Formats: sequence, C-alpha cells, structure tokens
Amino acid sequence: MPHPLDPPQQPSVEQIDALLPQTQCRQCTFDGCRPYAEAIAAGSADINRCPPGGVEGISALARLTGKSFKLFAIDAPQPKPRALAVIDEDNCIGCTLCIQACPVDAILGAAKLMHTVIVSECTGCDLCIAPCPVDAIHMQPLAEPREHSEEERARARAPSIPAAALSARTRRKSPTPCRAPKRATDQQHK
Repeated sequence: MPHPLDPPQQPSVEQIDALLPQTQCRQCTFDGCRPYAEAIAAGSADINRCPPGGVEGISALARLTGKSFKLFAIDAPQPKPRALAVIDEDNCIGCTLCIQACPVDAILGAAKLMHTVIVSECTGCDLCIAPCPVDAIHMQPLAEPREHSEEERARARAPSIPAAALSARTRRKSPTPCRAPKRATDQQHK
C-alpha cells in the first residue's frame, strides 16, 4: 500500500494508450496513438491533442494522469463527426498509395486494380485522401457516430503486416482484373 506522503504513481504507457481511440490519425502530431501515449507518460505532451478522442478522451486522460482538464487549443485540430473513407471505384486507378498510407490496413486492393475500404477496419483518419492522385477517395460521415469497440482498438494497436510480406503474397496470388460482361450489342457485331 502506498504511503500517503509518496508522490502519486504515474500511469503506464499501456494505461494511457488504452484510453486513446486507436485511430492512428496523427492529428496529435505523433506517429500514432502509442507514441502519443508515450509522450503523455513522459510528460512531454499535453492530454488535449487527440481530436478523435474528443472531450470525453481529455476527461478520461485527466482522471488517469491527475492533470487538469483543458479544451483543445484554438489553433489545433478540432474534434469532428466520425466518418469512413469511401473509394470511388469508377475513378480508382489502383496506384496503391492509399494502401500504403492507411495506418490500420483498412484498404484492400492490388496494383492496377480497383481498391475498396474494409468498413469494419476504417478509423476515419483521413490519411488515405491526400496521397490519392485522382481524388477517388472522400470521407462519408456516419449517420450515427459510434465509439470504437475494444476489439477495434486492439486490432488498431496490433502491428500490421509488413509491406514486403504483403507484396510477396500478392505476387503468389495474382488477381485477375475484373472485366465487364459483354453487352448484347457487342455480341451482335462479331
């Protein structure tokens, strides 16, 4: 049992990380939720830098760390409604830049083939939008925003498959491009 005069015990990185939404969005200016948790634990980052966590996240971090609650800075990213990435399949050129940018592997596709978003994996971080050279990705707000489940948070914390392993897997099972069925008028001209 701690002595009353002992300084309060600092929360662990794991405890802090467990409170973060695991969107890996980098809006806090760190490379993901874990590095932000490490900075909070080290005392080098404030608890109000996670827009996806919202005011509730700041409150939870304040209770855990014993720091005072304070709102987001005016010049910092602000909380916004949760959204999911949507790829315009007609415009996607299969460049794979969105796949490389996604911190939680929520985009499925292969080079020169159309890509799609795995809705259950997308955290709405927006990181796939900027690298798309044909503006084929937009964010669609959720009709009913919801909290990320603990299972979703755990999946986002897990290390992703290395790109080299992914590309080796793609080479072994090379998908065939989708072809549109022949129209009746095409068959008549042959």
